[in-house]
Amino acid sequence: MSTPRLSARLGAEAMGTFWLVFGGCGSAIFAAKAVSDDKFPVGIGYLGVALAFGLTVMTMIYAVGHISGGHFNPAVTIGCAVARRFEWKDVLPYVVTQVVAGLLAGTALFAIAKGRSGFDATGNMAANGFGDHSPGGYSLAACLLAEIILTAFFLYIILGSTDGRAPVGFAGLAIGLGLTLIHLVGIPITNTSVNPARSTAVAFFNGNGAPAQLWLFWVAPIVGAAIAGATYALITHENRAGIDIEGEVTA
Repeated sequence: MSTPRLSARLGAEAMGTFWLVFGGCGSAIFAAKAVSDDKFPVGIGYLGVALAFGLTVMTMIYAVGHISGGHFNPAVTIGCAVARRFEWKDVLPYVVTQVVAGLLAGTALFAIAKGRSGFDATGNMAANGFGDHSPGGYSLAACLLAEIILTAFFLYIILGSTDGRAPVGFAGLAIGLGLTLIHLVGIPITNTSVNPARSTAVAFFNGNGAPAQLWLFWVAPIVGAAIAGATYALITHENRAGIDIEGEVTA
């Protein structure tokens, strides 16, 4: 099967990244702590937000993953390139598209959230953070380590579920559930990034220290993804150089 042209792949990446940010961060902004008119809690909490992130990725992998590979995340793109599942010449266009699409989703979320009287975006846009800006007050070192490990295992799940020996057709389910589990672990620590585009999308609307801490949520996911990309074949003895994560020949 021939590889779709770059413009089609970038369009698919833009759609998927927008949906990931809009659905995942939107669930945290609008639904995580919701209460009824009589002040009875009806919010979805950490579990609901974790499911929302997993569902956004799963649905978009099945919707457009066959076009672009279903990355929706600069760390995934870089990790797959390190693993030789993706061409380096396409990394920059993918990453730029993902960041721009994420920012568009963040802008849409901000515009909707401002439609509610009394809404204050500062500290309420589902931004990632460490130290005083960590949901659980975790240190910079703890957050850095968590993001590296969580992103590395996200890449292991992606590379493993699209391995030639894996059951066909279940990659989207494994990846979506994997991201759900990652959020269940990571939300109390950093609000869970594992995706620089997701972090960038809301940081500047959120303010409250998020822009100044954004560097960690680029560095840690990319390091974790690169580690996984560099070690997956060594660990599993599977070498699929020239094939992307959805099985399309890219070389």
